[in-house]
Amino acid sequence: MVKKQKTIKLKLVRSLCKCLSDHKACASGLGLRKINQVVEVLDTPENQGMYKKISYMVEMINE
Repeated sequence: MVKKQKTIKLKLVRSLCKCLSDHKACASGLGLRKINQVVEVLDTPENQGMYKKISYMVEMINE
């Protein structure tokens, strides 16, 4: 029996220009490159931490 892993959808709503290099690294770690790009990542503590660090430029999409 295969257990389906929980995922979250994230959308980049602010530009990566003029932000801290750590925040750029978090965005690229989540797979975000362009404004309005939506990615689906696994809901792990590591991804949650990266989301919280850049929460001012990313929005979580609920479906």
